[in-house]
Amino acid sequence: MYCSNLLKYKRRKTIEVNIASTPLGGNNPVRIQSMTNTKTIDTEATVEQTITLYKAGSEYVRITAPTIKDAENFAKIKKSLQNKGYKIPLIADIHFSPKAAEISAEIIDKVRINPGNYTDKKRLSSYEYTDEEYKIEASKIKDKFVPLLYTCKKNNTAIRIGTNHGSLSDRIMSKYGDTPLGMVESTMEFLRICVEENFSQVVISMKASNPIIMIHATRLLVDTMNNEGMSFPIHLGVTEAGSESEGRIKSAVGISSLLADGIGDTIRVSLTEAPEKELPVANLLANLKFANGNNTNFDYSQLNLGLFEYIKRETFAVKNIGGDNHAAVISDFSSIKTKEGLNLEISKTLIPDYIFVEKKTDNVNYKGIGLILDIQNYKQEENTYPLFNYKSYINSSIKNKELNFIEIDESLLSNLKNNELKNDNTVVYILNTTQNESPVHHGRSVFYQFLEKEIKNPIIIKAENSFINDKFLVESSAATGPLFIDGFGNGIFIKSSKEDIEKQVDTSFSILQACRARISKTEYISCPSCGRTLFDLEEATAKIKSRTSHLVGLKIGIMGCIVNGPGEMADADYGYVGSGYGKIDLFKGKEVIKRNISEKNAVDELLNLIEKHFS
Repeated sequence: MYCSNLLKYKRRKTIEVNIASTPLGGNNPVRIQSMTNTKTIDTEATVEQTITLYKAGSEYVRITAPTIKDAENFAKIKKSLQNKGYKIPLIADIHFSPKAAEISAEIIDKVRINPGNYTDKKRLSSYEYTDEEYKIEASKIKDKFVPLLYTCKKNNTAIRIGTNHGSLSDRIMSKYGDTPLGMVESTMEFLRICVEENFSQVVISMKASNPIIMIHATRLLVDTMNNEGMSFPIHLGVTEAGSESEGRIKSAVGISSLLADGIGDTIRVSLTEAPEKELPVANLLANLKFANGNNTNFDYSQLNLGLFEYIKRETFAVKNIGGDNHAAVISDFSSIKTKEGLNLEISKTLIPDYIFVEKKTDNVNYKGIGLILDIQNYKQEENTYPLFNYKSYINSSIKNKELNFIEIDESLLSNLKNNELKNDNTVVYILNTTQNESPVHHGRSVFYQFLEKEIKNPIIIKAENSFINDKFLVESSAATGPLFIDGFGNGIFIKSSKEDIEKQVDTSFSILQACRARISKTEYISCPSCGRTLFDLEEATAKIKSRTSHLVGLKIGIMGCIVNGPGEMADADYGYVGSGYGKIDLFKGKEVIKRNISEKNAVDELLNLIEKHFS
C-alpha cells in the first residue's frame, strides 16, 4: 500500500539524499526549488538569475544542459557564484545526452535525467517491439546509465530520475501505452540498476500536465517501491501547469493530494511566468499543515476506492446535482450589500449554478440562478432552496419538494447508522472541509462512511478561506481538489472573506477543471520556460490565451523547444512548439502541420489551423 492510513497523516519515511549542504528526505523539511530560463552558456545571466531565485527562497536551482558545451560551462557558473559568496546547490537538467550528464556530475550537486529519452529511441510514432527487441533495448540502459552512477559516486553527486508522462520512450509505449503503469515501469528500470550498483543518492519524480495522472503514477510508484523494499524520496510537480490562477490551482491540486498522503520531499511549481514567481506558491504548498483526520480507526479496506485509477462515487441526481451531471458550482453572495439594479451576471461563460444569499432581495435580477437561503430566511418561492443542518431538517415542516441542502455536522454523522435520510431523494449534502484542521482526511472519513452505508445522495464540497492572493488559491485547492481526484464530490462551494465574487467563481471552475470534474475553459499545456526555450514563452502564451479562451474544452500545447515539446503536449489537440530561434512548428495532435513559421505570424497561423479543424 502506498499510504499507511488514508485517514491519518503520516509522512512517508525515506532515505536522506545529500545535495551539497541542503539534504532532502529523511527528517528534513519539504524543500522547494525552481529553474533558470537563461541560456546556460551565458554565464553572467545564469549566475544572476540563480542568485535571484535563491534570494526568493529556492533551496535548489536547476539549470538546463542540452549540450556538452552547456555542461562544461557549469564550472564557470559555479566558480562565479563562489566568487560572489554563494554556495547554492545546483542541479543539471539532462535529456538526450549521457555524456552531458557525466560532465555535469563532475561539477555540480545533482543531475536530473529523463528515462524516456536517456537511452531509448523516441520516434514520436508508434512502433511495435518484439519481445526480443524489447529486451535488447532495455539491456542498453545499464551500459549508458552505470557510467553516470560511477561518476556520481566519485563526486558525491545525487541523481533525480525524472519521468514525464509525455516523454515515455517508444519501447515503454509499445508495451504499456502512455499510462501511469508505463511511467512506473520506465522509472523502476533505472531504480533497480541503482539498487544493484548500491547507489542510494536518488530522488524520483513522476510528472504530467494532468494532475490525475501525476497523482496516480506517484501513488503506484510508491506502492511498487514499497513492495521492492525501496524508500527513495519524491520530487513533486505538475509539469506544464500553465500560468495565472489556472497554473497555480492545477499545481496545488496535484501536489497537495500527495502531500496529504505523506508523499513528497521537494517541490517545484511549474508556471509559465518569471521563475521567481513559482516560489511563493511552492512555499505555501510546502508549509501546508496536516493533522489526524476524524474516524482514524474506520475500516475502509472493503471499500472500492480509486487509488490508482479514477472511480467516481455513485450517486443519484437531485435536480441538476449528482448522477451523470457535471459538478455543480455554488458561490457565496451573502457578504454582498445589494443595491438597486445590482447585476449578478458574473461573466459570459462562468456562471454558478446556485448562489447562497443572506436574504432574497426583490430589486435584484438573479438571472435565473438557483438561490440557496438559510432555513430561517427561506420562503417557498420558485428557484429558491433551503439550507438546513441535520436537526433543523428533521424538525422542519417547511421543505422544498425538489431540493433541500443539509450541511454535514457531527449530529448527522452520528445518525448515519440509522440511515434516516437514505431514501430522501430531495437531499443534497454540503461538507465543509475547512471546519477541520486536516480537510482531506476529514473529507475522506465522511465519504467513506457514506460509501459504507451505501448512501447515494450527492455531496457538495465546501471550503472557506481568507482571500489573500495565492494563499486563497492554494488553500481552496488543497481543501477540495484531492477529494475530487478521489472520485468524491458532486459540486464545489468556495467561500471567502472578501467580496471578490468573480475570483470566487473563477477559482471554483478552475479547481473542477484541474480535477477533470467539469470542463468549462480552454486547457493550456504550457511549459515554464528554461534555457532551451526558443521564443518569448510568456508573451506567446498570453497572446494565444487572449484569442482562444472562448474555445471551451480545447487543449492547446505551448512548448518552448522541440526537445520536450512534441512529447510533453501529447494530450493537446493543437501544439505551438519552438523549432529554432524565432521559429515555430504547429501541430494537430502529434502531427506536424506547418514547420519553421516565423514567430511574428505563428499565432495567426495557429488560429487559422484551429478554425479550419475545430468545431
